[in-house]
Amino acid sequence: MEVQKFSYDNKIVKYFAYATIIWGIIGMIVGLTVALQLSFPQFFNDYLGFKILSFGRIRPLHTNAVIFAFVGNGIFTGVYYSLQRLLKTRMWSDKLSYINFWGWQFIIVCAVLTLPMGYTSSKEYAELEWWIDILIAGIWVVWGWNMFATIMVRRVKHLYVAIWFFIATFVTVAMLHIFNSFELPISFMKSYSWYAGVQDALVQWWYGHNAVAFFLTTPYLGLMYYFVPKAANRPVYSYRLSIIHFWALIFLYIWAGPHHLLFTSLPDWAQSLGVVFSVMLIAPSWGGMLNGLLTMRGAWDRVRDDVLLKFMVVALTAYGMVTFEGPLLSLKNVNMLSHFTDWTIAHVHVGGLGWNGMMTFGMLYWLFPKMFRTELYSKKMANQHFWIATLGILLYAIPMYIAGFMQGLMWQEFTPEGQLVNADFLKTVTAMRPYYMLRSLGGLLFIVGACMMFYNLLKTAKKGNFLANEEAEAAVEVHNPNVKHKGEYWHRTIERKPIRFLVFSLIVVGIGGAVEIIPTLIVKSNVPTISSVKPYSPLELEGRDLYIREGCNNCHSQMIRPLRFETVRYGEYSKAGEFVYDHPFLWGSKRTGPDLAREGGLRSNFWHYQHMIRPKDVSPGSLMPAYTWFKEDDLDVSLLEKKIRAMQTLGVPYAKGYDKIAMKDLEKQALIIATDIVENLPKDVLAAMDKNAAIENMKKKEIVALIAYLQRMGTDIKKMPNPKTN
Repeated sequence: MEVQKFSYDNKIVKYFAYATIIWGIIGMIVGLTVALQLSFPQFFNDYLGFKILSFGRIRPLHTNAVIFAFVGNGIFTGVYYSLQRLLKTRMWSDKLSYINFWGWQFIIVCAVLTLPMGYTSSKEYAELEWWIDILIAGIWVVWGWNMFATIMVRRVKHLYVAIWFFIATFVTVAMLHIFNSFELPISFMKSYSWYAGVQDALVQWWYGHNAVAFFLTTPYLGLMYYFVPKAANRPVYSYRLSIIHFWALIFLYIWAGPHHLLFTSLPDWAQSLGVVFSVMLIAPSWGGMLNGLLTMRGAWDRVRDDVLLKFMVVALTAYGMVTFEGPLLSLKNVNMLSHFTDWTIAHVHVGGLGWNGMMTFGMLYWLFPKMFRTELYSKKMANQHFWIATLGILLYAIPMYIAGFMQGLMWQEFTPEGQLVNADFLKTVTAMRPYYMLRSLGGLLFIVGACMMFYNLLKTAKKGNFLANEEAEAAVEVHNPNVKHKGEYWHRTIERKPIRFLVFSLIVVGIGGAVEIIPTLIVKSNVPTISSVKPYSPLELEGRDLYIREGCNNCHSQMIRPLRFETVRYGEYSKAGEFVYDHPFLWGSKRTGPDLAREGGLRSNFWHYQHMIRPKDVSPGSLMPAYTWFKEDDLDVSLLEKKIRAMQTLGVPYAKGYDKIAMKDLEKQALIIATDIVENLPKDVLAAMDKNAAIENMKKKEIVALIAYLQRMGTDIKKMPNPKTN
């Protein structure tokens, strides 16, 4: 066989590694800020009441920074390093590699600039506006193009298991992102989801759950299959188990999204499919975990002294925990307790901090000495980092589990006479404060550990000599992929045909999505309409956009489940037909505050006015920030006509030509609400002002539009008597 000389590109790996660390620390600091806002709301929300620091705006910044900036750069770091060595070739195009790097960093910067400014689509893990979504798709294709071109010129014909997971990640994330990001642009910074209500919710959580599956899991399983054997200096425990792990995982995962929507207005058949496949997921998930842990057989005596193995053991253990807990949370009797609570927050952070975080740290500690050709600057500091990070995870997760159990039980508790024990929702909020403080301490420790690692790796780099182009040589394997050798396992023939492998992967992941989503989109009986449900008025539509801008659905759900403790507290359960004009849906996934699905008409306009400006005075114990800018900023109606036309395009039945007269209706409704607010001001305040001028000024403010939307919520259908216990 011909032996050829070539070089590996370590420079691109170094770039992505530094980006991983820097963005990771930034994303964690934003997360700590979010946690502290719930621990010390008076300080953050009253003394530091800046728009761009409000909880609803920076919470999605935290999730995007950690998922796409920290983990995303971590994926590229590991893929660019491992792929070259597994295929015995340099990346096909250095230019595409660096377009991938700088394009991804530009996207992250766009997120940092837009999300705190309130430019958001509101869809969880997919909040970025339409033009950024296009950039993401473009850069993702650049990465996939470079990866596949490299695979096609490989010197090793066999595709190692890690590469299977990289291929599945590429094709599935592309499919998920494109379908979930169908939006109708209104302007450069505003768009509406193409889907509405129940359909939007299903597509979003098909994407949202599988963003966890195919962005936070499958690529990191690929990295696990490369770096764990390297760190342990042992071969993968079982090749055949890895085959079962891969194909079963990517087939089953794609069906599980509906378990985020149990007891909602989603059709029961879709919920049931989500539950069944979620429960089955435990088998391939634990198969992968055991394959990783058993790969360390014979190396367990080194775990005590080898800090890299410690990080990887904890990462695999965390992966095993969350992949057991995920199916558990998909059971309806468990989900009834856990959904909308901090239990879910604990669950996702065990995965994020334990699985993704610890695996990334272990990978970086392994890479830097290799690339800089030196010993790690301080193994003692790395060991300290391990224990600090592990303690941080425990201090984060355990209080959140306790908080979640308490919330779920407190919401459901009835007296023997059938009355809610905690009818005042704020009792469940104030009970969480100690656990939020402990959570903040755990997050702080995790950040301290990450900063220690950064310092350690910088000193390692300074001490060593970076090898930008690592010389290598390999024999070129000449093999006919259509010929099966005697004794060769059948799967080898698939592995040697990367295009066929890609197509098979796409078919396998596409089946579940097609079965769940297509019927919901095209079969009208799955989303029955309600004749009394009408489109939003122009002022209500503008108010809804303000609600989205401030991220109110990060804390408030709009989905009353058909459960006794919810209908007694909030009123009639939510129907699918109520949401047919909601672009996007706003069901929420966490109740830091009460559900608002039936908020309309429960309280006066003046109550809402006061509550938005000084919520802690109106509702003592509330964690809600004061939205003082709502009474100060004028409502921007420059896009109103475009918004009405966009809604008509999306199927909302506004009358033809209504866009030309919508402004008159907006002003008429705004005048009614503004008059009501001004007339209810304290008599001494009212006596000191020109009432008519005050009304004229008030009707132009954003708060009037927001109140219009709040008063509309849930008023389209006949409601059960509500005890007003919120």
